[in-house]
Amino acid sequence: MGDRHRRTRTLGGLATKPRVSKETKLRLRVIFLDDSERTFEVEQNVLGGDFFNKVCGHLKLLEKEYFGLEFRHHSGHYVWLELLKPLVKQIKYTNDLFFRFIVKFFPPDPGQLKRGLTRYLFALQIKQDLSNGSLTCNDNSAALLVSHILQSEIGDYDEELDYQHLEMKHYVPNQEYLDHKIIKLHKRHRGASPADADIQLLEVARKLDMYGIRPHAANDGEGMRINLAVTHSGVLVFQVNAYWFSKYFNIQLNYVFIKLEVTMKGLFYLAMKKNLLNILQSKQLIELFSATNRST
Repeated sequence: MGDRHRRTRTLGGLATKPRVSKETKLRLRVIFLDDSERTFEVEQNVLGGDFFNKVCGHLKLLEKEYFGLEFRHHSGHYVWLELLKPLVKQIKYTNDLFFRFIVKFFPPDPGQLKRGLTRYLFALQIKQDLSNGSLTCNDNSAALLVSHILQSEIGDYDEELDYQHLEMKHYVPNQEYLDHKIIKLHKRHRGASPADADIQLLEVARKLDMYGIRPHAANDGEGMRINLAVTHSGVLVFQVNAYWFSKYFNIQLNYVFIKLEVTMKGLFYLAMKKNLLNILQSKQLIELFSATNRST
């Protein structure tokens, strides 16, 4: 994916409605990080991993271990596609079924990403998370992030072009109050290529408190609403609409002070010294923890 073509090329292609053909094949719609779409035709008995590999093959993506396919389960929750399980045992095939190709694992240092395409996809994910408000930050960080996005998308600073672009595209909530600061910072990035701008974007993003955190709703043993998130450092537990009440737990199995078990009923038992934290958690988080533990 050359830098000169990045602003016009889409990751997907023309999409059609899913249907079952006479050859009993499935036509599955995938939405990519640049909002483009493509429909893939697969056998009904295909494994989730084979479908995922086909999507990655379309992108010519090699560092695919950082990504996943998310879809809306018939229960109403968004879940990850399980790679070792047949596709038909995971989905309810309907016309409105679609998959989202997104980042699943965030490395602590995006500098370890080896390929430009991978960094580009991560940059798209950061832009998406900024736009929908899931990656929160202060105004100074937001302005700096958007200034790198401008450098990647439209090149060097041009005051008139900058204002026009920011008027047409909104990257962060309340962006209109940050326009002047964004443009002032953009002026400093003169000469940086789109690839360099992506690297700087990821460098700023990785230092944010909410970088790589995807909260999952849960309840503790007393019925209190909490959120859990699995990161490269461990399990993060925090209250809903309140201050953080717990930092990262080391989740290495058989750790001398902490033991983590996943039961068939989907319960996390986290025993630290003499205290027991009993948390009811979703199947998706259990699957994510298991995959994270396998990759470490």
